[in-house]
Amino acid sequence: MSEFKKALENGKFAVTTEIGPPKGVSLDAVFEELACVRGRVDAVNVTDQQSSIMRLGPIVMSKFLKDRGYEPVCQITCRDRNRIALQSDILSAYVLGIRNILVMTGDHPLLGDHPQAKAVYDLDSVGLLHALKELQDGRDLAGNRIDTAVSFYVGAVVNPGADPLEPEIIKMEKKVAEGARFFQTQAVFDPRVFERFTAGIKHLRPAPKLLGGIVPLRSARMARYMNANIPGVAVPGPIVERLEKAADVEKESVAISADIMSSIRGMCDGVHFMPIRANHLVAKILDRVHGPEGKNNGRE
Repeated sequence: MSEFKKALENGKFAVTTEIGPPKGVSLDAVFEELACVRGRVDAVNVTDQQSSIMRLGPIVMSKFLKDRGYEPVCQITCRDRNRIALQSDILSAYVLGIRNILVMTGDHPLLGDHPQAKAVYDLDSVGLLHALKELQDGRDLAGNRIDTAVSFYVGAVVNPGADPLEPEIIKMEKKVAEGARFFQTQAVFDPRVFERFTAGIKHLRPAPKLLGGIVPLRSARMARYMNANIPGVAVPGPIVERLEKAADVEKESVAISADIMSSIRGMCDGVHFMPIRANHLVAKILDRVHGPEGKNNGRE
């Protein structure tokens, strides 16, 4: 059984972070980056060619994380594989002991380092969730029986700052209907926006677990870039101003993220950090929230 699922279902306020596999085959830097959060997070997402940049695959990286004692959440995107390859990779992940999968559409190849690559998108995220649901019922998408039904804790993503919000909630409803049992959100910077979103999903059944997304901002420039380039993400002016005026930008960034985490804690089941190769910031945020080296044992 998924240890991540067990933590959430037992009422723990879960903390997850993420790591990008290397662009190559050396894993040393990955484990060095994660060392500071070992024992302090409930799971580690492994990205799948994030931003369409070719890297080591998430399934093998998830296996190595599991072997090192981490609980991996393997991201699988729809961009690069047709339905045959996607189903095959899901079975491969199961055989390797991976029990958490996060389904995503995937960024278009034009955004990455191989812009000439052909996007597949044979299935969208809802279609891939349906494929997972079928495999867990013991059959493939063509209706053929497989020898053993698989079992995963399946998640998806949602943007709480989408405008308009209603289409995002409708898509979330479809994802829940196809078996998504936890959601990690886009970055949250305004708790009021997040509260509006959570009020709009109270009707969902079965009620999915919700992890609010937190991106530690490393500069005012990064905040302005996100405002200009990431739909549905808005960093409020006062936060940008705090970063601009800070004598120690990293310290202020940690304080901002800790404030956000504390503000949304009562509205969700956990938080998901997207530190962009900076898990040392996650450790510092957790120090600020839980105390130095304190473990996250919180329950709602």
